[in-house]
Amino acid sequence: MLYTESLGRLIKLFQKMPGVGQKSAQRLALYILQIPQPEAEKLAQAILELKDKTRYCSLCRNITETDPCPICADPGRDASLICVVEDPKGLLAIEKTKGYKGHYHVLMGNISPLDNIGPDEIRTRELLARVEQGGINEVIVATSPTIEGETTAMYISKLIKPTGVKVTRIACGLPMGGDLEFADEVTISKAMDGRLGI
Repeated sequence: MLYTESLGRLIKLFQKMPGVGQKSAQRLALYILQIPQPEAEKLAQAILELKDKTRYCSLCRNITETDPCPICADPGRDASLICVVEDPKGLLAIEKTKGYKGHYHVLMGNISPLDNIGPDEIRTRELLARVEQGGINEVIVATSPTIEGETTAMYISKLIKPTGVKVTRIACGLPMGGDLEFADEVTISKAMDGRLGI
């Protein structure tokens, strides 16, 4: 046995986290072993508090400690705009830009037939219900430019358009600082389709 039982158990738990492999899990576990006991206790307490206090907003499914979340409760935001994202990470990415001032709808996934995830497994019905309540002028679909993200975007468009609400898709294409020669065909095609006047 390479590790003590408790160290091995912690490494295995870290490996369950997304993007954490064997070496990263080992590094994290060894780091925790080396920090002073009070720091380890603070970390453990922060994890317990996160699990105890954090939940999903009943309106948009953003992560929050209050319901509704601060974004949904903010009277200064434009309630006629809903930006649809796959998960809270997408919401955080858009919020970092400080340019969007509307509301959100977090799907908690994408349509993925290969993974047996259909429209009923993500929050499309809740989105339609929000739109049908009225007061929404535009739904902005901000799913990833993957096959699953595009499938989800097309489904949402077909779902919302009969209500008369405008449905738009965020632009896709080449990132700033990106090199054209290293871009794949789909990215270049999307960049050409979404070109703007200068």
